Amino acid sequence: MSRTEVQPRTAVIAETDAEPAVDQQARARRKHRLIRLVSILVVLGAWEVVGRRIDPLFMSYPSAVGQAAVRLTKSGELPTALVSSLTTLALGFAIAAVLGVLAGLVIGRYRTVEVATDWLVNALYATPLVAVVPLVILWFGLGFSAKLFVVVLLAIFPVLINTASGVRNVPPALIDVGTGFAASEWQVFTKVILPASLPYTMTGLRLGVGRAIIGMVVAEFFTAITGLGALVVKYGNQFDTASMLVPVLVLMVLGVALTAGLRQAEARIAPWKESER
Repeated sequence: MSRTEVQPRTAVIAETDAEPAVDQQARARRKHRLIRLVSILVVLGAWEVVGRRIDPLFMSYPSAVGQAAVRLTKSGELPTALVSSLTTLALGFAIAAVLGVLAGLVIGRYRTVEVATDWLVNALYATPLVAVVPLVILWFGLGFSAKLFVVVLLAIFPVLINTASGVRNVPPALIDVGTGFAASEWQVFTKVILPASLPYTMTGLRLGVGRAIIGMVVAEFFTAITGLGALVVKYGNQFDTASMLVPVLVLMVLGVALTAGLRQAEARIAPWKESER
């Protein structure tokens, strides 16, 4: 048998071995989706049964919440509040992401900067920043600026800390290779450090988006003018539990959707990380 005859057979065998692995992954994904769907239906069913047995003043149930959601949507309250909250969330999280990544890269790369700033970063991260919201309102008032500042303040530190940790965990051999080939500091940052620390940065972004939602709602609680948080305060004060739960569930879905979106983005940007799992 000639060498040219062996190679095609080897390729066919490799393709045959790869196909079952792909099929297994597809089946596993379908199984996971089914399990997730069943768990959601079980929780909603149990909530419906138990919620109907509790005083509506203290608890509602999915069908009543759904009717309240339809009513709030038709009246325009829910869409208006959602747009207001999403505007604050998107802009605040974008600012926190950019500032957090840049600061994390610098702090993780340069030891002098880390020594000069680590105490401040740790102190601010450990401080319950929700407690300073009244002070922020004194500075910025009750409008959009106050909510934006709170969102940035709560979201920036997970991004910063995880990015800095990722930079510190870049193997020194990779940096040595870059400097050995006469790469500039900018090239080392963009070609070596940034790609290597990307999984840490994406983890920070996933944590940061959750804190951004918390900051948005807390700021709206204090201002109680616009947004989903304002709806929670309004209907909570009216003891309308079903209507109050509508923005709460919207916030839950929003958090899950944004976290899932960031996971998909990480899988596309850093596919090698998925292959390690």
